[in-house]
Amino acid sequence: MTNPYENLGSEAYWKTAVAEPGAHGLTGLWTPKFAIKPKHKIVTAGSCFAQHIGRALADRGYSWHDCEPAPPYMHGQKGRDAGYGVFSFRTGNIYTPAMLLQWLQLAYGMRENPTEIWERNGRFFDPLRPAIEPEGFESIDEALASRSITFAALRRAVEEADVFVFTLGLTEKWQNIETGIEYAICPGTVAGTFDDTRHKFVNTNTRMAFSALSDAMKLLRRKNKRLKVLLTVSPVPLTATASGKHVLTATQYSKSVLRGVAGMVADDMQHVDYFPSYEIITHPIFRGMFFAPNMRSVEPEGVATVMKHFFADQARVFGAAHATPMARAVPVAASTDDIKCEEELLNAFAA
Repeated sequence: MTNPYENLGSEAYWKTAVAEPGAHGLTGLWTPKFAIKPKHKIVTAGSCFAQHIGRALADRGYSWHDCEPAPPYMHGQKGRDAGYGVFSFRTGNIYTPAMLLQWLQLAYGMRENPTEIWERNGRFFDPLRPAIEPEGFESIDEALASRSITFAALRRAVEEADVFVFTLGLTEKWQNIETGIEYAICPGTVAGTFDDTRHKFVNTNTRMAFSALSDAMKLLRRKNKRLKVLLTVSPVPLTATASGKHVLTATQYSKSVLRGVAGMVADDMQHVDYFPSYEIITHPIFRGMFFAPNMRSVEPEGVATVMKHFFADQARVFGAAHATPMARAVPVAASTDDIKCEEELLNAFAA
């Protein structure tokens, strides 16, 4: 051998792996570390795109694990609007690595549970998940009690699951300056009052994101020694940016940081893997064909293509899985219009 490139496979060269097969002929994009089988309890959390993954797995008969199901009187649209069945627990969207770590630390009593609650027109909203009750809670006590129920559901999910699928979405976040608590969305948007002496904007850099995501992955593993984690990055662009940059370049920064950090953590930890749903949707070879006309929402064909690669690569490495479609609990977010995305509420402030 005269150089290391002589014996590489065709997948290592752009000509043979990408240019010649074209967008619809790509194969082997992912070599999974571990098998994900229909019998495994799969937990989903994170940004909006995680809802697509949960639904697609359940449609194929995989065991999506709902640890905080809706009460009998809140099924259907009413339960969906209240955040039930969207993710495996009623946290609403978890966009950043630090927000995931914060939820885990709060659920396990490793961090003081904040008593801050937002108010609007006599109704009360949990700043950690202000959109799960569109009309708000009746009281502060009710809001805090509901949060405690979700803490218990999150603990149950972590300890009972075989696979935890987490989709990273944003680097931009808002924090309470005094307590350090990260909010799900900027105060004064859904509810509450913005105060620049109490609230600060942070655009997470690579170092910060890597530290938070690594700590979250280690904490998950400590609580469940058999747990495997599959990381993805949402291809959905930012609705709005508070960074002072153009929203297009702010989106590219955010996704680049998250993609890099997800890869770094997956390389470092044997129980963590990265699946390239982000690349499948956004890469130029697909010419934007998977985005709706707004160039933000992902069309069903895009989700189908992502999951086609997921199942094909699992089968290539571990053999075909056999499951009964729709045999188990199914996330309620079934279509593009049904996806719950708290960040989209910022559209109301566009001039």
